[in-house]
Amino acid sequence: MTTPSTPGDSSLATSVYSLSAKSSTEAEQYNARAANWRFSTLCASVDTKDQYGASSTPIYQTATFKGMDGQYDYTRSGNPTRGGLENHLARLYGATQAFALSTGMTCLDTILRLVKPGETVLAGDDLYGGTNRLLTYLGTHGGVKVIHADTTRIEALRPHLQPGNKVRMVLLESPTNPLLKIADLEGISKEVKIAAPDALIVVDNTMMSPYLQRPLDMGSDIVYDSGTKYLSGHHDLMAGIIAVKRPDICKDIAFLINSVGSGLAPFDSFLLLRGVKTMSLRMDRQMATAHLVALYLDSLGFLVHYPGLKNHPKRDIHYKQATGAGAVLSFVTDDKALSERIVGGTRLWGISVSFGAVNSLISMPCLMSHASISAAVRAERGLPENLIRLCVGIEDPRDLMDDLEHSLLSAGAIVPNLAHSPLSDSRSSELYTSNPEAWILERAKGFKRPSESSTIDSLISGVKKGLGFTSVERKTIEEDITVSAPGKVILFGEHAVVHGVTAIASSVNLRCFAVLSPRSDGKVALEIPNVGVEAEWEISKLPWGLLPVHSQTQRHIADKDLDPALLEAIEKLVHEHVELGKTGINSCIAYLYLYMVMAGAESEALAVTFTATANLPISAGLGSSAAYSTCVASSLLIAHSHIEKPSKDQDRVSESDTNVIDGWAFLSEKVLHGNPSGIDNAVSVRGGAVAFTRSVGGRKGGLDGLHGFSSIRLLLTNTLVPRDTKSLVAGVSAKRLAEPHVVDPILDAIQSISDEASSLLSGQIRVERKELIARLETLIRENHSHLVNLGVSHPSLETIVAATAAEPFGLATKLTGAGGGGCAVTLIPDDLPQSSLDALITTLEAQGFQPHLTAVGGPGLGIHAFTSVKEDKVRNHEEGEGMVIPKRATLRETNSEGLQQWSERIGNWVHT
Repeated sequence: MTTPSTPGDSSLATSVYSLSAKSSTEAEQYNARAANWRFSTLCASVDTKDQYGASSTPIYQTATFKGMDGQYDYTRSGNPTRGGLENHLARLYGATQAFALSTGMTCLDTILRLVKPGETVLAGDDLYGGTNRLLTYLGTHGGVKVIHADTTRIEALRPHLQPGNKVRMVLLESPTNPLLKIADLEGISKEVKIAAPDALIVVDNTMMSPYLQRPLDMGSDIVYDSGTKYLSGHHDLMAGIIAVKRPDICKDIAFLINSVGSGLAPFDSFLLLRGVKTMSLRMDRQMATAHLVALYLDSLGFLVHYPGLKNHPKRDIHYKQATGAGAVLSFVTDDKALSERIVGGTRLWGISVSFGAVNSLISMPCLMSHASISAAVRAERGLPENLIRLCVGIEDPRDLMDDLEHSLLSAGAIVPNLAHSPLSDSRSSELYTSNPEAWILERAKGFKRPSESSTIDSLISGVKKGLGFTSVERKTIEEDITVSAPGKVILFGEHAVVHGVTAIASSVNLRCFAVLSPRSDGKVALEIPNVGVEAEWEISKLPWGLLPVHSQTQRHIADKDLDPALLEAIEKLVHEHVELGKTGINSCIAYLYLYMVMAGAESEALAVTFTATANLPISAGLGSSAAYSTCVASSLLIAHSHIEKPSKDQDRVSESDTNVIDGWAFLSEKVLHGNPSGIDNAVSVRGGAVAFTRSVGGRKGGLDGLHGFSSIRLLLTNTLVPRDTKSLVAGVSAKRLAEPHVVDPILDAIQSISDEASSLLSGQIRVERKELIARLETLIRENHSHLVNLGVSHPSLETIVAATAAEPFGLATKLTGAGGGGCAVTLIPDDLPQSSLDALITTLEAQGFQPHLTAVGGPGLGIHAFTSVKEDKVRNHEEGEGMVIPKRATLRETNSEGLQQWSERIGNWVHT
């Protein structure tokens, strides 16, 4: 290893930590010992001698330095923290000088500035997408000729190194990203130096880091790394490192960095220096696990790219120049859709670009990190569209394998091997401890690729059939079904609507979003991240024998009543998941009930996962359960082809399909609430504002749209007090039975309020906008007073009513929904100053409430339409890494604030 020299003209790699030797003999002895330190010791041994004896390198968070003759004057030119980092890295790389820059791509940009117009850059054909993008730009805008060749074969480079060549730079990766190809760094360096003596050999060493590979010792002139990866190890900073052997190149690089100002900031330098100290420990763990993952996939018959495998074609060359195989591997499935399901189905493996961090990542390079390379070029270079890249972290290997194996199974990439007898848990644990490789190979024997079959499998299947145990080939859906439904606010008539009084309700611009996605493991699953639901069930173990007799054929129209026996059986099954909480359990029951009844028979059951989330407050009286029910009903109806999935050219969901969806959503609401009015699901399915009258006691009900008003602003304030809609509705019914002389007049008064509101909002009574608002305010106050008399208010709701009515606001507020907590709704006049609205929101937040400004009358159910080109992913901004991820995964990871943007990125929505 080369000891870094004292920098000359540049201060960029100068350390302030110089220490005068106490005696030459003592210094010589120390240096002799230090020269034999192993790499792990070098990583942790940072010379941090400053004037105060700090044990960690200080952060010099300053732009300028005082004085005329000091070592530093301006942080762009040099900084003690960055200098300490660069001096330390120079030792690790075996470099004369090392330079810390803002990113790895900044490093490449700086290095490529050494190439002049008319000269040639000879690069590999399997490169990181960002590298390819920058080289393409250099070739089209910089007058530089860029040639891509297979750098795994030296003979492929020779045609470009003939006499008279203008090759100024040879750019190499080994292993390459993402196919893990190996280039003979020393062999290429020798060959190039003979044919093009002035050419610079540049190696992107990010996949290895200096811990595993030091190309400067093999004839390379420049090495660069993305410090974001293994050097840092935590993905909490952006950085890049250039390491150089030749002093003349050091001067050129230093000049460019100082001129452009691309040096790493002091704080980031501190973070990177801290990360480097643990690099060897992290990478040892990562490599050990990566080797197990590679063995597992390889033994199952996947084509795995990993130089640590004995069947890697360039394994011998790799281990001639590197001391380890790294922690990145890739494999192909031969099916792009299958790969997408695998990636989308993982949980512990995060879906992301990049690698080298302590957490494990999974991606599809052609859709993500390498998406900037055109499909034609990817095909030309042999980059499979179905390739999956795994970047292994430091988690427990057993947990990582559990997660990956579960995703492989649910995606249909592997199936259980019936001919294999698995080890007991205790024996498996012992084997893992004593021989991890034997453990992973034994684990892999429990599965096989679906195309594989054996005589033993056939025999076992035949025996099961003879005993009456039939193996069912589970149906699924071809692609994701994505839907969205709004919440609602009841403006007038809640509770009374259950007893036949007209209610006025409107959709709001807060919604539930859901994706129904295929799986291939004979299970049905439900994921609702914002209520902590993540559950799955074996389809064969659902209580199919309790399905109503009339459900044994294709279902189109929902039952009017629930089947008690089936519902009880599902409740018993779901209550085994006691950790889910009440809301989660109820969500599971409603989902499974619709899932089973709509299928009508086990043979028609679909292996699917339903993923739902919302920016709609849950259990707050804003129709979150109806929005959820609408999403469940519509997605399952499409999955069973009971209704058509609309095309992008379709304006609206048909009225007949809308009615079918509403019926099933109402059935789900019955599961959730017992005796719902039907107004919540009606609004969620149809959107807009409606006057709804329930059919009670033989009296005819109805649903009328209200279209005679422009948008009205409302402030929805969540008390965060949970309430039980079913109990509150039952309480009013009991009160009416006990005191009809008290309750019936209240219901009559609420009917009068709803009639007047309906006339105002439908345009039957024409008044000026200001008078409309004033009359609605009066009705809101009256309606709330009646609800208080029915006993369904709550102290938190009364606090909101008082706060909004107080000066200087003077606004009208009422509870909405079931009451007993939940939400209050405040009418916001058109002329209310923004400053007053801001002050009101601040006041409510200070009291512990959550206000949401919204408008009434938005669209109802939305269904993501078919497109002419299959597009079932979500795209990030085009200037990013080109990330494209299956919708289920992005929905699962998107927080409530980002859901609207998620919806807009998908596009192609067709509404009712």
